[in-house]
Order: sequence, then structure tokens, then C-alpha cells
Amino acid sequence: MVNIMKKSIAIIGGGPAGLMAAGVLIQSGAQVDVYDSMPSLGRKFLMAGKSGLNITHSEPYEKFITRYGNKQKEIESHLKNFTPDDLIAWAKELGIETFVGTSGRVFPKEMKASPLLRAWLKRLQNSGVNFHLRHNWKGWENNFLVFDSPNGEIKIKPDATILALGGASWPKLGSRGEWSSWLSQAGVKVEAFRPSNCGFIVDWSKHFSEKFHGHPIKSVVLSFEDFRQQGEFIVTKTGIEGSLIYATSSKLRDALASKGNTALLLDLTPDSSREKLIQALSRPRGSRSMTSHIEKTIGLKGVKVGLLYEFVSKEDFSNIEKLADAIKALSIPLIATAPIEKAISSAGGINFDELDANLMLKKMPGVFCAGEMLDWEAPTGGYLLSACFATGRGAGRGALEWTKSL
Repeated sequence: MVNIMKKSIAIIGGGPAGLMAAGVLIQSGAQVDVYDSMPSLGRKFLMAGKSGLNITHSEPYEKFITRYGNKQKEIESHLKNFTPDDLIAWAKELGIETFVGTSGRVFPKEMKASPLLRAWLKRLQNSGVNFHLRHNWKGWENNFLVFDSPNGEIKIKPDATILALGGASWPKLGSRGEWSSWLSQAGVKVEAFRPSNCGFIVDWSKHFSEKFHGHPIKSVVLSFEDFRQQGEFIVTKTGIEGSLIYATSSKLRDALASKGNTALLLDLTPDSSREKLIQALSRPRGSRSMTSHIEKTIGLKGVKVGLLYEFVSKEDFSNIEKLADAIKALSIPLIATAPIEKAISSAGGINFDELDANLMLKKMPGVFCAGEMLDWEAPTGGYLLSACFATGRGAGRGALEWTKSL
């Protein structure tokens, strides 16, 4: 009887993309080894679930795929094989029931990442996947993968390798982007990392920063270029962050990069017209302070009034029409993006031209890439995880086909 050796496949990175690839490969009977530099797996995945794990979105698929912007075609080629509905069904197989929130976002009923991750890892371990923690990949040496491990340096030469090391956001959770220099040295085009779904730096006065740090700004409409959306965000000591800011962060970031400065516009009273504001503010003020008058007549108070004092001149404050203009379109100048280390995700990474349809590097046969290592970005709302899951599965299927040809 002929003894057929198992194909060995190394997956570097134990996040959603890497674990998805492992699930595909272990079903084929391959030897699957997952290496991760951290003491435990899925750390960024767990961080994403701290405020409620948003795994995907329930909107129609035709609209869903547009969220990937100019990389829609590349992401859809993998997303069509693991759609949002497929993702929900996969979670259910792991015993994780989901629900659709009021925003259309899909969450596990427990609103946490840890139960899903535990069930997922248990299935992979029971299926035969080997996990190697605290193994820090250091690149290649004579076609061998080199790791710093708890037992010293080790070198391996698998039949195929899947890289799922993440981008450059939240480096303390393991995504440090060090791999970009090693691939660049091998002639692979890697686009520079940029923060995505990020906050921005604003030159607040000391008074405003100290008084309103951490305050939410609710029910405002943010406008920038062709973007216009109602929502909320948070004031930080150094600037602004939150869902409404993240929704247009790529446009704001690119404008800063090209012009050096930019500004967004806020409508502080979306439900009141300019004319209505002028009428209300024109009422006699009497002995009331302007702050009290604004609150009494149009209901603005707290951080919203603080924003007005921050960016509206004294002269314009005394002119009711100009004050109304500012309330309906307050310009907030931005200095820079917040550091990429604090961004939810990152743009940049491996240029898709460097990859074949199965996510294999054309210049490095047998090496596949997935997840945030690739040059794409998407807003929050489940789109990030959906693409990581889908490209992880795509890379796993690609590696499986590759090893069959060996």
C-alpha cells in the first residue's frame, strides 16, 4: 500500500482570515499549522467584539458589495463564494445565533466575540489544526520560514504558505505590518499603509478640550464633498472620532494627504431650517446670556454650543443670520488623521496586481495572502470582517488547489 504524505500548509496569523483558511484546508486532509506571535489567538477579533461584534450587514447584496469602493471587483470575486448569508449560516453551525440591529448590522445574540471564537477554535482543534503561539515570523531564509519561538529559532518549509498577518492598525494586538518590508524586498508591490476608519486631530482650545473631552455629539449631519449623513461622534482631547467620522474618514484622509488641510461641515440642527433658526434667535434676549438665549430659543446646549464658541467669531455671534449659517454649516478644520495605531483598520497593503485569482503571489508561487494584508478598505458595519472571512476562505481554497498540483 502506497503511503501518501500529507501536504503541509503553514498559516501565519491567527485572526479571522487565517482561521477561515485553516477551516477550509483541514477538511482536505492536509497538515495545517497556524502560527501567531501573540500568546492567544484572535486578539483583534476579540477587541472588535468589545462593543458588540458586528460580523456582517443585512442590506441587499447588490448594495453590500459597493461598500468596497474601487476594490469592489477584487473583493467580490471572493465574497460571492462566502456571502453575508453564508457567514450567518456558518456562525449558526458553531452554535452562534445572530440578530439584525436597527441599523441593519448583524450581531451575535450574546453581542460578544468570545463565545464565537471559543467554538471556532474548538472545532479547528478537534479537526486536527495545530496552533503555535508566541511564534514571531521573521521572514524567509533560503526558502525556509523563520520564526522566533519560546524554544528559540525554528525553520520550516511547508508545501504552501498562507499569510494572514493583518494590516498596521492596533499593533499591540499583533498587526504590526513588519511583513511589508520582507515582501517588498522580494519585489512584491506593497502600497503604503494609511489609517482607515480613523479619528482626526483638531486644534481645540485648552478650555474646550478639558471641558468636553469624551462628550458625544448626537443628531448632527456631517457634510464633506459628496458625502452627507446624519449620526453622532465623540470629542476627544485631541480631536474627533466615532461612527459618523469613520463613515467619511477615507475621504477626509485623502483630502488631507493631497491638500495638507481640510474641513468638514456640521449641521447642528438637522430638524430646523435656517429660517426657523433666524426667527427663533431674533426673539428679544433681555438679560439672558447668549448661551442661555441659544438654549432657550433653539434648544442647543452643552458641547454643541461649545463648538459654536470654538469656531464662530464674536462678530458673527452678534449677527443672527451669520450665527444661523454657522449652526447649519459649522466648519470644523482638521489638522491630521489620528495615529494609525489607533485606527480601527488600515488601507494599503499588497497590490492586487501582485496576486492571481486564487490570492497567490505571482512572484512567490505557493505563497497566498488574505485579510487586511491586501490593499482594500471598507467602512465599519460588518464589511471589514466579511471581507476578511471571504478572502481567508479564498486563500485556503487557492492553497488547496496549489498543493493538489504538487
